[in-house]
Amino acid sequence: MEPRNEPPDFHERSSSPPRRRKPEAKDRYWLHLLLFVATLASTIFAGIQMTGRFGLYETEAALFTLFGLGFTQTMLLDGLRFGGGLLLFLTVHEFGHYFAAKSHGIATSLPYYIPFPVLNPIGTFGAVIRIREPIPSLRKLFDVGAAGPLAGFVVAVAVLLYGLFTLPPPSYLFDLAGHDEVLGHIREFGTFPEEMPSLPEDNPMGGMRLVVGQTPLYWLLTQFFQDVPPMYEMYHYPYLFAGWLGLFFTALNLLPVGQLDGGHVMYALVGKKWHARIARGFVALLLVSASVGFMYEAGAEITAAAASFNLGWLAPLAPWLAVSLILYLFLRSLFKDDLRLIVPALLATVLFTAVALAIEPIAQSVGYSGWFVWCLLIMALIKTDHPPVLHYKPLSPTRRKMAILNIIIFMLCFSVKPFYFA
Repeated sequence: MEPRNEPPDFHERSSSPPRRRKPEAKDRYWLHLLLFVATLASTIFAGIQMTGRFGLYETEAALFTLFGLGFTQTMLLDGLRFGGGLLLFLTVHEFGHYFAAKSHGIATSLPYYIPFPVLNPIGTFGAVIRIREPIPSLRKLFDVGAAGPLAGFVVAVAVLLYGLFTLPPPSYLFDLAGHDEVLGHIREFGTFPEEMPSLPEDNPMGGMRLVVGQTPLYWLLTQFFQDVPPMYEMYHYPYLFAGWLGLFFTALNLLPVGQLDGGHVMYALVGKKWHARIARGFVALLLVSASVGFMYEAGAEITAAAASFNLGWLAPLAPWLAVSLILYLFLRSLFKDDLRLIVPALLATVLFTAVALAIEPIAQSVGYSGWFVWCLLIMALIKTDHPPVLHYKPLSPTRRKMAILNIIIFMLCFSVKPFYFA
């Protein structure tokens, strides 16, 4: 027996007559190609910068010039390994959406790549396609939303595995400058140090280094290989970093909120009511992590700044007042001014933050202030709720299995602390 077409938690079917479809807009192929080439160039340049093999291989015969700067062949290959791997992932992800949309007759654009070589360590903000008409049915919405992450995930894992199978020995880092303690340990023991050594103050990064967050899948795969670099050195390995970024972008797209791919999947799987609950619960968890990170990273500095104004016993309260105000503004938007939800959520978050700060390993492992930025983007641009579809038809058993697979992929790729400096 077929289930009824409209469960109560979905938007009712429109009774208005269907509108005549406008002629499909034509893609400007030159623009898509230009953006692709520009993004490839910017990611190659980012790969050269991150790998860090500057000032080396001056005796090589082949010398390439890019953006007016001289790069050796080896350095250019480093950039191509990173940029090519990352662009392959982005392309397959977006064309997964594209072909799924086309298979359902939905008007869509080719991918728009987003180059961003300035103040961006990876050289791009990704790629997007433009759906040129509302997606009318739940099943079509699910197919288009789920296709991109599934396709991109396969490529991300492939790039990551290729990087693991072709790992150089730890002596690879001898080509890099500014890693004296790590290199000294490698020379003495032939392995990477178990603990992250500190950088000298005269280091170009000011005694700080970029640390890439661990994910369950990355950790699992690296258990089968030797010479895997620590997370604080991984960005020097182009294939590994490109593959890790593929996992990271897959997880970001699968966040179960709004009109992200994960929002489409969750909405199609559980319906409007439960999607709203899950989305708000997940954003609230991100705010907990952000609160802990904020207090752990900046609490002492805010207290010292407040003490400089001779606030006396009020100075230690300054960071708590600051984080409470930030949380209140987020929670007010998240729960739509419902104080019955805002107050307990605020108190629970502040209480957990205080407990986490008292147990430093917990604060270090779960605190990440960067989620404040992501939560702001979610609420301002992506939105927490998913807009309704016009026509509802429950997912088929195969689609339900694919939805669960997407959720598993999200959990395997998600990192509580994706990027931080230490």
